[in-house]
Amino acid sequence: MALYVFKFGGTSVGSVERIKAVAEKVKKAHDQGDQIVVVVSAMSGETNRLIGLAKDIQAQPNARELDMLVSTGEQVTVALLAMALEEIGCPAFSFTGSQVRILTDSSHTKARIRNIDDSRMRVQLNEGKVVVVAGFQGVDENDNITTLGRGGSDTTAVALAAALKADECLIYTDVDGVYTTDPRIEPKARRLDRITFEEMLEMASLGSKVLQIRSVEFAGKYNVPLRVLSSFTEGSGTLITYEETQMESALISGIAFNRDEAKLTITGVPDKPGVASKILGPIADANIEVDMIVQNIAEDETTDFTFTVHRNDFERAKASLEKTCTELGAKKVTADNNIVKISIVGVGMRSHAGIASTMFRTLASEGINIKMISTSEIKISVVVDEKYLELAVRALHAAFKLDQQAA
Repeated sequence: MALYVFKFGGTSVGSVERIKAVAEKVKKAHDQGDQIVVVVSAMSGETNRLIGLAKDIQAQPNARELDMLVSTGEQVTVALLAMALEEIGCPAFSFTGSQVRILTDSSHTKARIRNIDDSRMRVQLNEGKVVVVAGFQGVDENDNITTLGRGGSDTTAVALAAALKADECLIYTDVDGVYTTDPRIEPKARRLDRITFEEMLEMASLGSKVLQIRSVEFAGKYNVPLRVLSSFTEGSGTLITYEETQMESALISGIAFNRDEAKLTITGVPDKPGVASKILGPIADANIEVDMIVQNIAEDETTDFTFTVHRNDFERAKASLEKTCTELGAKKVTADNNIVKISIVGVGMRSHAGIASTMFRTLASEGINIKMISTSEIKISVVVDEKYLELAVRALHAAFKLDQQAA
């Protein structure tokens, strides 16, 4: 007998009809003799509606009370799904996060899971019932309800799979797997049969929205086989697992991109020890995260320092940098919020040379100028003008033959 954890997001349970369809899918798996735990999100739009209500009352809602409020969205879904399962002859039992005892820290609205007590779920599973658990939520040591942040239901599902030592965690979404890139940009994008945790982690951090990054980290840490499938179409989806020999033939697994970047440059900075700290210190103090960094030393003993930030932080970062420019006696600050970061990702980079040169040559052949470059063991990222996004993604997709199945 296998044990599976299923997770269904907000669009999958967005109406009574869709909840009934989920119940049919779950019953089919349960009828095969497997033990099934189902994690669900709130119905689509419900969390935003509840947050809106809170802000109508309090401009900056109290974090504890906000968690108390928004956690009710999932409570509605688990009860309705359990009822739907019972209605079609499939015994079910629902739990909130606090009833399971998903113990978290006390960071309201962005809590992290510390421990899970699987005993109450085991009792119901051993009685032959489908266990339905509210995602996105837990409880701290003082019995305050907490929530895990946006996309937290993915993390709940993976954490339960780890605690229960499930055979697999299946994440049902509105897409049928992980693609080589966004099919809306490149129609020839191909669904991957499998991808490594490492690659998926990079893809998630670089802009791919398929899975919440914390859920991938959790799955990798506890070696939980993770599969992404569609709630609406049949298929085997994409399996996220550890690297295997058969995967070594794929040089590049995918192309990710992020439009939410802005670039800032301070030029003519006196080249002295500690200058990077003087530039980035105020940025960090403003709680602004820096992504890519490039520093160029000129012959006149000055340096040009360039870095990227999230586009939402662009104006604040620019104001901070202009103040630093005056304090350091630098020449000027230039800024550009019409850029995009494009990244190629693949574990095959470790053992193959020439990946970077192929990427750069491909972009050059399309007349696309590279503004910044960043590399790691399994990824290469470049910053280019945003207007070249679609052209660059399509050209790279073709250059690395991502529309073809690896041999």
